[in-house]
Amino acid sequence: MAQVLEFKLPDLGEGLTEASIVTWLVQVGDVVAVDQPVVEVETAKAMVEVPCPYGGVVTARFGEEGSELPVGSPLLTVAVGTPAEGEDGAEGSGNVLVGYGTTAAPARRRRVRLQDDVPASAPTAVGRVAPSASPAPTPEATPRSGPVPVISPLVRKLAREHGVDLRELPGSGPHGLILRADVESAMRETVQVRAHVAEAEAVAPAAAPTRAPAQVPTPSDASVDGIRVPLRGIRGAVADKLTRSRREIPDATCWVDADATEFMHARAAMNAAGGEKISVLALLARICTAALARYPELNSRVDLAAREVVQLDAVHLGFAAQTERGLVVPVVRDAHARDAESLSAEFTRLTEAARAGRLTPGELTGGTFTLNNYGVFGVDGSTPIINHPEAAMLGVGRIIPKPWVHQGELAVRQVVQLSLTFDHRVCDGGTAGGFLRYVADCVEQPAVLLRTL
Repeated sequence: MAQVLEFKLPDLGEGLTEASIVTWLVQVGDVVAVDQPVVEVETAKAMVEVPCPYGGVVTARFGEEGSELPVGSPLLTVAVGTPAEGEDGAEGSGNVLVGYGTTAAPARRRRVRLQDDVPASAPTAVGRVAPSASPAPTPEATPRSGPVPVISPLVRKLAREHGVDLRELPGSGPHGLILRADVESAMRETVQVRAHVAEAEAVAPAAAPTRAPAQVPTPSDASVDGIRVPLRGIRGAVADKLTRSRREIPDATCWVDADATEFMHARAAMNAAGGEKISVLALLARICTAALARYPELNSRVDLAAREVVQLDAVHLGFAAQTERGLVVPVVRDAHARDAESLSAEFTRLTEAARAGRLTPGELTGGTFTLNNYGVFGVDGSTPIINHPEAAMLGVGRIIPKPWVHQGELAVRQVVQLSLTFDHRVCDGGTAGGFLRYVADCVEQPAVLLRTL
């Protein structure tokens, strides 16, 4: 007899609680092998191929392409049973998704007729079940031992966003587990209470001679015309991170104009010498790592619990990259140990992966300092928002010809504006100014970098 096993959307790591279905890689009726990728999903971090831990026949898929599913909700079901002659055994791998891809080669996709021994209650269509089947299960977390009222990150997030106090909320799940339905019920009750209060307040002043002003629609009113764009995926992740940065970090910004003429001449000479081409971003990154070695306070993060500033040994350099899916910040690992050629090659690789949507969460997290070259958008300056939990970000504007006093005379020089936003908890303005001045000196006179290495 075949057994229908349910495969739920696994925890994709990095604190992610939901994912959007991009492309189904299998159809209902296909035979899948153990650890074969079955769906491509998009998280707030990257595009991920999700492998199925079971081998057998796909009996149902849950969710259309473009829909969003919370972690732990049903993804698909697989009929697992005794294999026919000449077929591989259909059994689970027991693996939990950690990263991307699988070690097993994907099996050839083929459509087969389901065995007669598949239970009648098995789902028979995409996102639907046969009439005799029970509804698709809601995503619930298995209760742990001990008093655990809620363990789903999605439920916690929902409660936090809508002001629901989980400590005062009875759970309807096993052992008092608080489910998403419990939180949504509390949210509805809150709305009803507010409606009653508003009604009572409207009746109370009815005898008064003055009239209350007509209610002015707010942007949150459903009646307001306009296009609503959900903050999901990368856009939602960026919104959350920038909001947290502004809320938690007391930042300050300083800036300086620098004569980049010699910097551009040095790059042209390096590229003329042969070998791999060196990008402007790679040379700026090399200057940044040298500056961070002199001012390590800016390569740090704040441990609020311990009330300590942790200065980090390695420089994992993030850089802002604009893609069709939104702004992402890939991270160059151990940038302090790379030369300009290696940095240039890594920037190119990560940028191409970002635009193709192939960056992994590991390539998008763990940065210690960010370099933002917004000059590619044709602007001169900006006040960068720190990429939480880092301590600083260097912004670089466009490099353009401008009037400049050079050696006591007015001349046309290649000028760039450099902006540094820093966490004022990790250092004072003197340290931040010293860092920025050193970067500007290296841009104006590249020999300064060679002298201080």
